[in-house]
Amino acid sequence: MEAKKKRSFRERVIGALLQFSILLFAIGTVYPVLWVFKIAFGSQRGLSLSLSLFPAQPTLENFNYILFKKPFFIWLLNSLIVAAATAVIGIFLAATAGYAFSRFRFPGRTAGLLSFLITQMFPGTLMMIPLYLIVNWLGLLDNLAGLVLVYSTSAIPFSVWMLKGYFDTIPKELEESALIDGASRTLIFYKIILPLAKPALAVTALFSFMTAWNEYILAATFMNRELSYTLPVALRNFVGQFAQDWGLFAAGAILVSLPIVALFFILQKYLVSGLTAGSVKG
Repeated sequence: MEAKKKRSFRERVIGALLQFSILLFAIGTVYPVLWVFKIAFGSQRGLSLSLSLFPAQPTLENFNYILFKKPFFIWLLNSLIVAAATAVIGIFLAATAGYAFSRFRFPGRTAGLLSFLITQMFPGTLMMIPLYLIVNWLGLLDNLAGLVLVYSTSAIPFSVWMLKGYFDTIPKELEESALIDGASRTLIFYKIILPLAKPALAVTALFSFMTAWNEYILAATFMNRELSYTLPVALRNFVGQFAQDWGLFAAGAILVSLPIVALFFILQKYLVSGLTAGSVKG
């Protein structure tokens, strides 16, 4: 009996220590985010060295300046257009390519997959100069289409590998049954494979969207006019060599993060689990 009580007490102590450590990690994760909110709602232009999470004089001045005294909504529209177009084009090309690599055997298949993998080994900045020359030759500098082209080609290799791996988990028997019933490959792809691959498509689309939404270096290189800026480029101008307004930067960072947070909530039902098991039963 005493041994059982000692074991129960030891388990409670270990559980309490684990919960305390998790709480410390949670505080360490959330604190920087709350500190950004403090700077955004504060009246101080520079960085505050205080560890307090509450601004001395709360104000909405930073948000008001960004929303109504800067072309924020034009920057927002630019980012939405670029990110959404990148996600749509990337998903379309990656889904068709991933399905082909998963289901068909053709000359150059292995070399194609390896080439996609090799491209992920190099940083994006390595390709900045040749990409700039190509975009300039196409006449797409200061044009959102140039960013969409660059971002789409950059996101496709990872997306192809991700979707190809998911297509491999879908039983081929589903397609064979549909072929026996007279369905074409195109009909099978659009009516059977894509609905089953919704979780993978959602994750891939989210990755492509976030990559285009947060990218700064290429956007700053290709876009020189203020009205052509995407949000990361516009926010960077608030903290430059001659002016450092961290309050505006923090307020802008919060506004920029809201669409991504909303997108996570919209896609969360597809991010939790797959649908393959249910399709096999039905």
